[in-house]
Amino acid sequence: MKKILNWITGDKSDFILFIILLVLLNIVSLNLFARLDLTSSKSYSLSNESKQLVKTLEQPLSVKVFFTENLPSPYNTVGQYLKDLLIEYKGEANKNFSFEFFDTRKEENAELAGNYMLQQVQIQEVSDTEVGLKNAYMGLVLIYADRIEKIDGLTSADGLEYKLTTSMSRMVATTSALSGLDGEVNLTLYLNSELDQFNISGFSSVETSVVQALSSVNSKNMNRIRYEKITPAETDIASLSEQYGIQMISWKDEASRDKAGALGLVLSYKDTFRLVPLKIVRGFFGGFGVTGIEELEQSISEGLKALVSRSTEIGYVTGHYEKDLSNTENGSANFAKMNNDMYSFKELDLVRDEIPGSITNLIINGPQTEFADEELYKIDQFLMRGGNLTVFLDPYNEVQGEMSQYSGMPEFVENNTRLETLLEKYGVKPEKKFVLDSACYTSNQQGYGTLNFYYIPLLHKDTLDQKNPISSNLSYVLMYQMGQLTLTDSAAGDKKITVLAKSSPKAWTVSGADFIPNPMYLSVPSDDALTQENLVILLEGKFESAFDKAPEQKISGDDNSQKQASLLSADNHLSKSVQNGKVLIAGGSYITGQTLIDEYGSQPISLFVRNAVDYMNGNEDLCIMRTKGLGLNVLKISNQKQASFVKSFNTYGLPLLIALGGLIVWRLRVVRRKKIQKRYMGENA
Repeated sequence: MKKILNWITGDKSDFILFIILLVLLNIVSLNLFARLDLTSSKSYSLSNESKQLVKTLEQPLSVKVFFTENLPSPYNTVGQYLKDLLIEYKGEANKNFSFEFFDTRKEENAELAGNYMLQQVQIQEVSDTEVGLKNAYMGLVLIYADRIEKIDGLTSADGLEYKLTTSMSRMVATTSALSGLDGEVNLTLYLNSELDQFNISGFSSVETSVVQALSSVNSKNMNRIRYEKITPAETDIASLSEQYGIQMISWKDEASRDKAGALGLVLSYKDTFRLVPLKIVRGFFGGFGVTGIEELEQSISEGLKALVSRSTEIGYVTGHYEKDLSNTENGSANFAKMNNDMYSFKELDLVRDEIPGSITNLIINGPQTEFADEELYKIDQFLMRGGNLTVFLDPYNEVQGEMSQYSGMPEFVENNTRLETLLEKYGVKPEKKFVLDSACYTSNQQGYGTLNFYYIPLLHKDTLDQKNPISSNLSYVLMYQMGQLTLTDSAAGDKKITVLAKSSPKAWTVSGADFIPNPMYLSVPSDDALTQENLVILLEGKFESAFDKAPEQKISGDDNSQKQASLLSADNHLSKSVQNGKVLIAGGSYITGQTLIDEYGSQPISLFVRNAVDYMNGNEDLCIMRTKGLGLNVLKISNQKQASFVKSFNTYGLPLLIALGGLIVWRLRVVRRKKIQKRYMGENA
């Protein structure tokens, strides 16, 4: 024993003990996980959305992983990355999160995977003597409450966190819109009973209907909604209308004194609120009635999702030849397809449809005809109530005229939709100009050489906003036939202005009459005509209405209806925003079309557009999660000579520089060694 202790404490054991220590550290590290993420986009760390989701789980969420072991590269790294990722989720989660790996080599586990409808993936396996095919399980199952969802075919680690978090979030939101919230949601009915004297249709049953609808909604959300009815004082009605946008009704009493009342239903949570559609409207024949009573349960449920940014429905305006979401040739079918994992589009013809309270984002994509006053007013008031507006607006409509038969080129006619007046009031003026850019997509074609497609701008990092989640992690984006956008005086004030995308400084503008979408007919003008133009702009904050009042409504009817109409005045108009909203304007709709959006939504422009949809729907954390690791530094190479030089330098230059550096270090060490010998051993060393 003494010899062993002497050996351990002696010099001879140092190396062996060091090896033993390394082995023990490796064994311990198998059950411990830590990661130091130094990337600018935090590509290897959980996003805030993922952390918050698993921290606030109110019911058990189980992840069952079926991943065949000992797979060849690169599939083996996917399994390890998945395990590391789930460990990170577990580290941030509360007690309701758990995961388990199943060894599919065991017959009972393989049978269980089959019961969950997981499919085996056939992969190529290369051994020392032969190449063969192997069937492998590469999927997982999520179980939450009474819902089961599978994620199958995990052959790559790309976007794995995004797939997991969005799937879990969708399951949680479906089970309960209020799951994970800290505190109660308030539903407040503002109602003045004096209005009952005017025999307004449906008014007497308003409170009863609200209580019944709330009872049904509350039963699905663990009674987290607290109800209160308030009879506002006449002196408070104006301020309540300004604060929440609830309806203010005015009339004159028997002594001809001005009186006021209110009707409104407000869902609120902390500093945010949503107005449930419930108001008094004047009918075509002059009488008044309460609208929204029949849909109260649905409206409250949809309002809850919108309140906590879990709305999965997006309003899509139709009726003006907007891009068709089902058209696979000239429409935006791929745009719809890449968003269907999280959202559904509700098509709205604003001539006859109201904008539902569940919708927080309204998209207008490539309209080609004028909007009526009533349609513009609905859009305006939607924004005033805190909604978000996304507009893809082309400066010109592409038509096939008589000259097109001979030239083969389309004609471009000014696109006047009257949306321009709204957008200009909010802060952005869409100009009737196309933006062409020297920094553009190029193609080498036999017989023509290098062709520059100036109408397809290639936007690099320095022309994409690096702080906003929509564009921060993208290294480049291709756009197509974009119009010029300029900021107006209305953009000033409390609003936050973000130019998400702009051209290079070597761009120029042309009118539709001078634009020919053929690279052989386009050339770069002189330097003094080159400038930098805005292509996509985001405005955030509170806005001024583009209308002084609601459009006039023609009224007819009998004497009693006319008398009631003359007594009451129901004012729904909001002159300014009651809460913050967002307006995103893009100078063209081609960026949502089949030309640029690929089937799988993997191209940079697809990610840019999808990020815009998420951001405008209150899911900005998903933007960062989706584009992790994509913010690579891309070289700006303007010609083939530069490309050849960079390629040769990377192939031969860098190894030579490394070898030269090693040679210099070696010579410096030799010189240093000689100096030390000379100092301590003298001249004869």
